[in-house]
Amino acid sequence: MTTLQDQLDEITANTRHLVQAERLAVGERAVAELFASGIEEKILPVGDLAPEFTLNDSNGRTVRSADLLALGPLIVKFFRGRWCSYCVTELEAWRDLYGTIREREALMVAIGPQIGRQSDFMAGQHGLPFPVLCDPGNLVAEQFGLIYTVPDYHRAYYLSILVNIPFVNGEKSWRLPIPATYVIAKDRRVLFAEAHADFRVRPEPEEALAAAFAPHSR
Repeated sequence: MTTLQDQLDEITANTRHLVQAERLAVGERAVAELFASGIEEKILPVGDLAPEFTLNDSNGRTVRSADLLALGPLIVKFFRGRWCSYCVTELEAWRDLYGTIREREALMVAIGPQIGRQSDFMAGQHGLPFPVLCDPGNLVAEQFGLIYTVPDYHRAYYLSILVNIPFVNGEKSWRLPIPATYVIAKDRRVLFAEAHADFRVRPEPEEALAAAFAPHSR
């Protein structure tokens, strides 16, 4: 059975085969510095209460976390943007499990900083059945402890490969969330929390689902 991490590792292997070593070194430096910042230790942890949020989906409809949690446990997937092949691959893995999520009376949303037009395009292109919510300025992701600012040298690299993050996100800050997966119980308790400074590493969806479907999540 091919795991999500297997798929992500294949993307990494292909990238290392195609991209020049000195260009790869830019991303490796950024990951190492982000890890050294201790950001992984600062994320909202298991056992804490998740902040409430109200965001618009890719069609402009208002979605409230309180309304979703009234119906069941909530899986929240923070992603960087549709320009990130790792994020898209991960969201597709969750897409394929969405039937199981709904059968067990849980819900799911994806949250990213990109503008609604970008999210609408991504949801349609990849057949995402769950709401893709727009988090302008990363204000919700910041409450979960996930935000960092892309350093200048990495900005230049992104622009060189036509990833214009200020354009995609509709604001100039160059702030991004580290990808994160949360499971939130109906009483807002965090049941599962995992985020990595290395964007190439993601938890297996089955790990989060086990938390969402445990008896204490109801």
